[in-house]
Amino acid sequence: MYAVVATGGKQYKVSEGDIIYVEKLEAEVDSTIELDKVLMINKDEGLVVGKPVVEGAKVKAKVLKQGKAKKIIVFKYKPKKDYRKKQGHRQPYTKLQIEKIDA
Repeated sequence: MYAVVATGGKQYKVSEGDIIYVEKLEAEVDSTIELDKVLMINKDEGLVVGKPVVEGAKVKAKVLKQGKAKKIIVFKYKPKKDYRKKQGHRQPYTKLQIEKIDA
């Protein structure tokens, strides 16, 4: 069984036991959260597609870690104008482990 959930403006295909990295969520480490924007579920009986979400479906996940991704460098310059700007960015993320899919 798998489900497609939406969080942080992105969609993730998840199964029980999967580990996913999502946009930062306000949750404590080792706490359990519910993702209720379930867009689709594939069960033994068949595929259930929501319009836009599946009613009564939830995905329970455990927060494993709050962290930051690798640093990316943003470098802007204008030729012949002596303008250079170097900036770094580290995107915060939340690491989740999918515990249960309730349909």
